[in-house]
Amino acid sequence: MSAATVWIIAGIVLILSELLATSIIAVFIGIGAITVGVLLQLGWIESLASQLTVFGLVSIISLVLARRQMKGWFGGFSTDQGEARSRFQRDIGERVTVQDDFVHGAGRVVLNGVAWDAVSEDELKAGDVAWVVSNEGIRLTVSSQRPRTKQ
Repeated sequence: MSAATVWIIAGIVLILSELLATSIIAVFIGIGAITVGVLLQLGWIESLASQLTVFGLVSIISLVLARRQMKGWFGGFSTDQGEARSRFQRDIGERVTVQDDFVHGAGRVVLNGVAWDAVSEDELKAGDVAWVVSNEGIRLTVSSQRPRTKQ
């Protein structure tokens, strides 16, 4: 296998790795590697020093010039933190049904048809009704006491 092929394969693997780790860095290193492979194949560069120089320069220049535009492509889109927090706040005070008995303060509840991991200081059994006290991302804190007012 020629050095050009190795550079090109390494570049493709690096670019594809962005699908798993969206740091938006590996794609630019991959572009640098593919560029070196193509230039080697064309015979425009030969020495290891020139390969490494081109690889470094192309990787850094492409990173500086294009990272901001490409970040949206590879990183996807997310909601504004404020918007996500307000959605979580809407769940506070909502009624839930206990799906599994709580053991050592942890169990499962159903909120709006979706099962959630939950914690509670109360002893809750499957089928009991509880209310959401707080929402910590993927885990709810619930209580057997209904809050005075829904927040």
